[in-house]
Amino acid sequence: MAEKFKFGIVGCGLIAPHHAESILAGSNSKLVAVCDIIEEKAREFAEKYNLEKYYTDYRQMIDEAGMDIVCVCTPSGNHGEIAVYAANAGKHLLVEKPIETTREKMDEIIRAVKKNNVKMNSVFQIRTEPAFIAVKKAIEEGRFGDIILADAYLKSYRSQEYYDSADWRGKWELDGGGALMNQGIHGVDILLWLAGDVESVFARVGTKARNIEVEDTAVAMLKFKNGAFGIIEGTTSVYPGQPKKFEIHGKKGSVVIGEKGIEVWQIEGNDEEKAPQLHKNGDDTANDPGKFALTSHLILVEDLTEAIENDRRPLIPPEEGRKAVDLILAIYESARTGKEIKLDWR
Repeated sequence: MAEKFKFGIVGCGLIAPHHAESILAGSNSKLVAVCDIIEEKAREFAEKYNLEKYYTDYRQMIDEAGMDIVCVCTPSGNHGEIAVYAANAGKHLLVEKPIETTREKMDEIIRAVKKNNVKMNSVFQIRTEPAFIAVKKAIEEGRFGDIILADAYLKSYRSQEYYDSADWRGKWELDGGGALMNQGIHGVDILLWLAGDVESVFARVGTKARNIEVEDTAVAMLKFKNGAFGIIEGTTSVYPGQPKKFEIHGKKGSVVIGEKGIEVWQIEGNDEEKAPQLHKNGDDTANDPGKFALTSHLILVEDLTEAIENDRRPLIPPEEGRKAVDLILAIYESARTGKEIKLDWR
């Protein structure tokens, strides 16, 4: 068997163990290095995973540690500089959501990936859950008919202590946004993946309950390119956090996906048809951001190594990973200007 792909992780915070455990569980992957600007965090992480060396400078790690793939797990607003440096060094990438917080920085990532002929997966692991895959397939087959309405209800709870726990949380510079850009972005991505690209948006956002720069409450009205309408409600200000819910309604039927799986599956003329009994991540991330499976990123890790081996498109390349960010930025622009904003999808 060929030597396993070597991974390095930049950023040893909340999400890093999910990358590490998924790498260790992978059939063709191994963890060789970690980096954090806080030396104690890097050292403790390296000790936990029996690594010989840790770094406090990602450039040094990328240049010296002999890895093939870099996992970017730092605060959102510096994903771009790390990803571009790694791509220019010929390293493949697994980049946490959001891949970046501005259109310009996302453009830079995509250019670097293309220029250096490296592969990148964007981390939207919820796309890999069987319940969503089944719904996606049914929509593509036209089983629910042309989509009329597509809604996402993303109501989480994050305390003031959560935001105070790290100096980047709730700040525009490094968090890039709040309830939508950080907590709600997985749901925004899923809605786009299921219902299609958005043509325009009108939105209201505000900071209702927390002492932070960014929004803790947002409502957006969408018009999809396929003619459907939709709603996104995203918040971190409600107590307790509510299970995420997605509702897709077509001319022939409806489907509702809740926290534990498919709750409604009704197709006109086939009322006896049962919803597919497929699991969804039922962990309560509405109230605890770390409460999901440690190997949640395994499929994305495996897909990336296979994409490199077979020189194929990864599951969620950066061009796809940017779409949720583009929509969220349009929501912010609409709220700021009081106008409907049209999106120019790349």
